[in-house]
Amino acid sequence: MTPSTLHAEADQRGPDLHAPRELSPERASAADRPRQRVLHVINGEHYAGAERVQDLLAAALPQLGFEVVFAAIKPDQFPSRRKYQGARLYETPMRGKFDLTAARAVAHIARREECGLIHTHTVRSAMVGRLAARSTGLPMIHHLHSPTSGDTTHHFRNFVNAFIERRSIGNLTAAIAVSKSLAAYGAAMGIPGERVHVVHNGVPIMPVLAERPTPVGTWTLGCMALFRPRKGLEVLIEALAELRRNGVDAHLRAVGRFETPDYERTIHELAVRLGVEHAIAWRGFRSDIAAELALMDLFVLPSLFGEGLPMVVLEAMSYGIPVVGTRVEGVPEAVRENIDGLIAAPGDAVSLAEQIQRVIAGEVDWQALRISAHRRQSEHFSDLSMAAATAEIYSRVLAAAPAKQQALAATT
Repeated sequence: MTPSTLHAEADQRGPDLHAPRELSPERASAADRPRQRVLHVINGEHYAGAERVQDLLAAALPQLGFEVVFAAIKPDQFPSRRKYQGARLYETPMRGKFDLTAARAVAHIARREECGLIHTHTVRSAMVGRLAARSTGLPMIHHLHSPTSGDTTHHFRNFVNAFIERRSIGNLTAAIAVSKSLAAYGAAMGIPGERVHVVHNGVPIMPVLAERPTPVGTWTLGCMALFRPRKGLEVLIEALAELRRNGVDAHLRAVGRFETPDYERTIHELAVRLGVEHAIAWRGFRSDIAAELALMDLFVLPSLFGEGLPMVVLEAMSYGIPVVGTRVEGVPEAVRENIDGLIAAPGDAVSLAEQIQRVIAGEVDWQALRISAHRRQSEHFSDLSMAAATAEIYSRVLAAAPAKQQALAATT
């Protein structure tokens, strides 16, 4: 099977990936070295949190001596919506969930591009990547973006996906977990602890926090996600209804598309039944994240389960939008309660409404929250810090790779 190439444009950055920033001396020296190519095997079906990580890594890693090449095994939205078009992207579509013939194409790409590593991101890509790694002799790194065993509301599907993932990452060279909770999940799957590395997600830094007056009167709650049951949108709508019953003039700005038409219909019916449909602006998918965040006073992510470290939370923090999240996976690792934002109990509309109302009532200082959130993101959760930690893992894996693997990759 010969793969076809898609979107191998000239090196450029999209509008919301900032121009290259000055690197530290250590990182600058890495950028001077010849680049080692890494093949990222991805789904490509959506452009959500995990895909945003892939996009940002492709943009930042060249500054650190590594060049990303993509192989999309379920190509749909990622090829056209990614912001950084400088990374070559190949389409190697699977004809079904268990079609492993794409592994031949992925292995061909790895050899053709002279890649030194294979980096996978999903259950599907781990299945394909493992076979390609065996064929080429290349080491494989798997990225844990969310707990597969608790990724959807379909328990049998979760069980099957977790089983496949566990089988696909046997004898894994290294794993990258986006939060400490996911590192524990990886260990529970049988990955040796010394092979699991925590690399927190990161987004571009906004160097200057724009001044904004504290909202008075109407408050705009914002939510941005690929809307699916585990995001807890029902809980947020119930919390909005609770707030308005208590006399709080709150409105919701919902940015993102729905995973399925059935789920969208269910959510709209709930909003009508609770009498808050008129207080919700359904924005759909928007590429201009900054413009949407600028219209939000509080960012609310009412996730029920299945999160790793949500990129939208970090993006809100970068723009100084206080976050009200839930105690799920990596969210409390980024948002310190009463310092950078507030944390509610997952699945509890009353708890969520109470935390939101604490800010609106002035019990927690909105200006202090936004200043602290902006500072925390810039110091601990940037795209460059994420890329630097990833590059360090690549370097360690390559340094430890047996000589026979390197020889096989060069001659096969």
